[in-house]
Amino acid sequence: MMQPVCPLDAIAPGEAFRWAVDPPVAIFHTEDGQVLAVDDTCTHQDASLADGWLEGCAVECPLHASRFDLRTGAVDAPPAKHPVRTHRVEVIEGMVHVAVSDQPPNLPPGPRGAAPQGMRG
Repeated sequence: MMQPVCPLDAIAPGEAFRWAVDPPVAIFHTEDGQVLAVDDTCTHQDASLADGWLEGCAVECPLHASRFDLRTGAVDAPPAKHPVRTHRVEVIEGMVHVAVSDQPPNLPPGPRGAAPQGMRG
């Protein structure tokens, strides 16, 4: 189900918006105008991808430089070994809408990421 998140103009090209759902989602507005969404937490260790560096359609984790393809979620650079979950995005009348994936997230090891968690309502 598509949910309205924020106005597109709230995310400058080359920047990200952290949507506070459980688990959080990072929404990226690329320099070429694409809007893409992935889980905000790096699959290697608990770090916000919204705080990372966006280059093209890839984001580099600010903690250990793992890189993820925002279109597929695939890992492009270690130390992460697992992809991030991607989410469907549509911009409707200037508003960013996201449909959160029903697949389980790949959370990092640790207390919060000990086992895959689904969305909690």
